[in-house]
Amino acid sequence: MTEASVLPGVPVAVGPVLFKAACPDCRARFELSAGALRLAIGGSRRTTFYSFTCPECGTAVRKPAGERIVELLTGGGVRTLRLHSTV
Repeated sequence: MTEASVLPGVPVAVGPVLFKAACPDCRARFELSAGALRLAIGGSRRTTFYSFTCPECGTAVRKPAGERIVELLTGGGVRTLRLHSTV
């Protein structure tokens, strides 16, 4: 467990970050650790997304990520890939 401080000199125990997710195929709902998610940030809304594999059915899932989702995922330690334009 890691520690974070809300007030200087006062440690607060913080557990691993878990993200709630759902599979569009099997409709299962579950929690995923940061290591189970990938975030791709592209030059547009269409090319910015997060992905994971459903732990229930094994389907590769890709969902769009707006600014708030990007902020939450990066803040929670999700690995990020920045996509660069060739133009």
